[in-house]
Amino acid sequence: MALINSNMIRNPGSKGHRPPPRYVPGRKISLRERAIIFLPYMWMILFFLIPFLIIFKISFSVTEIAIPPYSPIVTFEEGAMQIILHLENYTNIFIDPDGTYMRSYLKSIQVAAFSTLLCLIIGYLIAWALATSKSTTRNILFILIIMPSWTSFVVRIYAWMTILKRDGIINDILISLGIIDHPLHMLQTDFAVYVGIVYCYLPYMVLPLFSSLMKVDYSLIEAAQDLGCRPVKTFFHALVPQTKSGIIAGSMLVFIPAIGEYVIPELLGGKDSILIGRILWQEFFNNRDWPLASSVAITMLTVMAIPIIWFFKNQRKQGEL
Repeated sequence: MALINSNMIRNPGSKGHRPPPRYVPGRKISLRERAIIFLPYMWMILFFLIPFLIIFKISFSVTEIAIPPYSPIVTFEEGAMQIILHLENYTNIFIDPDGTYMRSYLKSIQVAAFSTLLCLIIGYLIAWALATSKSTTRNILFILIIMPSWTSFVVRIYAWMTILKRDGIINDILISLGIIDHPLHMLQTDFAVYVGIVYCYLPYMVLPLFSSLMKVDYSLIEAAQDLGCRPVKTFFHALVPQTKSGIIAGSMLVFIPAIGEYVIPELLGGKDSILIGRILWQEFFNNRDWPLASSVAITMLTVMAIPIIWFFKNQRKQGEL
C-alpha cells in the first residue's frame, strides 16, 4: 500500500499554496521589506517627533512682534554661532503670582482622573454585559456603543448642550413629572464636563475591558464561590486581577486625552472650568505668546508621559512572569 503524504493532498482545482516565508537569521532584508519597515518610523518622525522638537525649541525663546512671533534661539554674529535659551517661560509656570497655571494643571488632572474612574465603573459593567451575552445581543450592543463615534465629535457635544440647557429635555421631563419646580442649572458646570468626557471616551474604556474579560478563566471565579467568598471579594480577588491589563490600557486611553481636552470644557464647562487645554488656546491664539504656550504644552506632555512609562513598565513585568 502506498503511503500518501498529507502535504501532497490539494483541494481540487486549487493551486499549490506555499506557506509564508519565515525570517531566517542572517538573511539579507530586501529593499522593499526595508521600505515597509521604515514607513511607521517615518510617520512617527514626521508627525510626532518633528512637531515636538519645534514646540520644544519655541519654548526656550521669547515673544517678539514678528512673524513668527518669537525670537530665534540660534543667532550668528561676527561669524560666531550663539545659542540663547530663555528659561523664564518654565519658571513663570511654577512661580506664577496668581497660580493660574498650577491650578489649571491640578484641575485638569482632577477632571481627567475622576472621568477615568467614572468610565471604568460604567465601562466595566458594559464590558461584562458584552462578554456574558449571546453573539446576537453582543453585536447589537457593540453597534450601540460604536455608532455615536460615526458622527462628528463637535456635533455630539452640541447635542449635549441642547440636552443639558435649562429648557432642555432633562429639565422638561423632571418638571413634567413633578420632581422639580424650577429647571436645574446643569450646563456650564463641572457636571456637564464630566458628562461630556464620559460620553465621548467611554468606548475607549469598554473595548480593552471586553478584550480582557473574554480571556478570563471563569473556573477561578467558580472556585472562589465554592470556597465561600463573598461576591465583592470574588470580584476584587478573582476577576479584577485577570483584567488588570484591560483596566490599565482603558484608563490610559481615557486619561491621556482627557487631561488636555479643550472642546468639552469650552462648550460644556463654565468660567471656573479652566483646564490646561483652554490655557493653551488662550496663550496661542488670544495672547499670541507662543513661547509660554509651548512651555505649557511641554510641561503637560511631561505629566502625560508618567502614566505611559508606568504602563510599559507594568507590561514588561507581566511579560517576565
